[in-house]
Amino acid sequence: MRRFPRSAVALSIAALVAGSFTACSAATPDPKPAAEALAAALGSGDFSAVPLAGSDASAAAKSLETAYGPMGDIKRSHTVLGAAEDEESQDGVKTATATLQTTWDVDSSDTDLTYDTQAVMEFDEESEQWKLRFDPKILAPELEAGQYLDARFSEAARGQILGGNGNALVKNRPVVRVGIDKTRAESGEWEASSRNLAKLVGIDEDSFANRVEKTGAKAWVQAIVLRDDADREVTDEQIAEIPGALGQPDEMPLAPTRAFARPILGSVGQATAEIIEKSEGKIQAGDQVGLSGLQATYNESLAGTAGVTVSRYNAEHEPVAELLGTEPVAGEDLQLSLNEKLQTVAESLVSESDSASSIVAIRPSDGQVLAAASGPESNGLNTALKGRYAPGSVFKVISALAMLREGETPQSQVQCPASTEVDGKSFKNYDGYPSGAVGTIPLAEAIAESCNTVFVNAGSELGAESVASAASSLGLVAEDGTGAEAFIGSVPDASEGTELAANMIGQGVVEASPLGMATVMASIAQGSTVQPRLVLDPEPKEPAQAKTELTESEAGQLQEMMAGVVDHGTLSDLKSVPGAKIIGKSGTAEYDAERNAHAWVIAAQGDLAVAAFVEDGDGGAQTAGPLVADFLTGAGK
Repeated sequence: MRRFPRSAVALSIAALVAGSFTACSAATPDPKPAAEALAAALGSGDFSAVPLAGSDASAAAKSLETAYGPMGDIKRSHTVLGAAEDEESQDGVKTATATLQTTWDVDSSDTDLTYDTQAVMEFDEESEQWKLRFDPKILAPELEAGQYLDARFSEAARGQILGGNGNALVKNRPVVRVGIDKTRAESGEWEASSRNLAKLVGIDEDSFANRVEKTGAKAWVQAIVLRDDADREVTDEQIAEIPGALGQPDEMPLAPTRAFARPILGSVGQATAEIIEKSEGKIQAGDQVGLSGLQATYNESLAGTAGVTVSRYNAEHEPVAELLGTEPVAGEDLQLSLNEKLQTVAESLVSESDSASSIVAIRPSDGQVLAAASGPESNGLNTALKGRYAPGSVFKVISALAMLREGETPQSQVQCPASTEVDGKSFKNYDGYPSGAVGTIPLAEAIAESCNTVFVNAGSELGAESVASAASSLGLVAEDGTGAEAFIGSVPDASEGTELAANMIGQGVVEASPLGMATVMASIAQGSTVQPRLVLDPEPKEPAQAKTELTESEAGQLQEMMAGVVDHGTLSDLKSVPGAKIIGKSGTAEYDAERNAHAWVIAAQGDLAVAAFVEDGDGGAQTAGPLVADFLTGAGK
């Protein structure tokens, strides 16, 4: 039997009832407090504090459980609309009638089931209190003993997730639900069949066999859901060879492929017990809901509103009267900026990475995220949008902007010693740094060859606030406006000493996501501060603007220096990529004592900015550079 929790109201009504039911007065007490006590009992299921005439608390509670139990966890409220003593007594007994209003919050919309019922109370002269004549009709109109209310839901069509061209990325696609139908096999075959099917579809044999064993003799036990497309490896013939095994055709909201933007889009499946509990009756067992990613974040709008029919049923479980009936309302589509072709290209490139990896592409002219791929070694985590990593030398474009604002130019002569020291800590250039680029060199050359010491030494003169401001102007320190709960970057404005020195070359305590560094590249390519956009409709909250916007002149100087990186610097291999001129910057960020390092490259070609990241790489140009080259080549085809 379902137990109703005692509410604070129910626990505190004893004093109220005692005062209202036992008041010693020459006049008959007001029946309304007694009616309020009844309303509280209807909400809690506890009638122990409500005096009853001709019944007892346990019988009343049982009637309520019978009538309301099938409604599950759907929230309800009970309100007293009025209570007054009747003008005429019944059989010489004073009576009063209370009108109660019951409201069931049946779904997430404004639709509620509301009805009024009457409760009759009689006045006991001996105890001088009102006693309730319990009747099932108090619970619902015309309700008779043994009858009950139940809500039946019809699922709404789920909204689609659309790509930048308006085509559906996630839509209903054919699947096959594979499992064991125990009625199609002899009982002696069930265990062997379950194990053979589990082996065929690649799931745990013991677990599935145990599930099959514990279900009834007529049960259908699902093993797995397979995409029913050209890539399906398990055939209908293989399934049919196993006694009791069956493949049932169905449809599910799916992306073009299993891996396609999965950490971003998320998945849809049957509601978990936790989701059902949190929904307070709005989600039922068996409902399809978003379990992760954007499917979960935007589940309410994507799911729409289920149709609901609330009826009164008799003891034989036959509907007697319909109290409420609504049609399902289809969910709303979610419009994203993702380009299916570019996303597919990006995912194919990171698919063979042996560590967490990502490629993010942004269209600088409007900030739309065209691709955001996370490699399989990210283990389902959204490396592209939520990864937090030291950006290494790609951060030097931010440090360079801070220097430009202090009066430097790409042609300014700067000092690039082989090593330098800040507060007792030694910094040096990367192994293999060209000896010809040591000494007095132009700032543009420091970017092209990625001289560490130039930027390390500039930190103390610039100060942390200037560096943080430059990062903000390039879009790295910004509120998330993607609609996907992304992390952009973090650059503190109070660092000093060795921490600030390390920050200048993208180590220390600065952090960026691949999305954040793609945003930096997009801002430079566009010539103004770019804010990345992924969810286009419903439009997310507009993030705050950067305090100091990037100017076209500043961007032009950064573009000039980054062109040198590709022309003769660390990314000269990108010169072989066909199409328009490419600008870029490579970066390597050591993150432990063994000098393991993150590999980064940011680049732009035409109206396309890209960031490539590999968590464990040999170096930015060596590891991430080929990813960018192949991505830009694939994008241009």
